[in-house]
Amino acid sequence: MAKVKTFSSQLKIFHVHEELETLDKTVNDFIEQNNIDKIISVSDSATVNADGGTMGLIRVVAYE
Repeated sequence: MAKVKTFSSQLKIFHVHEELETLDKTVNDFIEQNNIDKIISVSDSATVNADGGTMGLIRVVAYE
């Protein structure tokens, strides 16, 4: 049965690289801790503020 897990990260100016690495580590740790063998898809979507600037990232992982 397919399952879906959502992760999110707030992006701060001048710290985006570090925040993306932290998000990657969080997702990888989740995969490892739950002994997930099959990833169906990974999708990223940016969230924006009222001015249209990127303020966050949502990562969705579908797995079995």
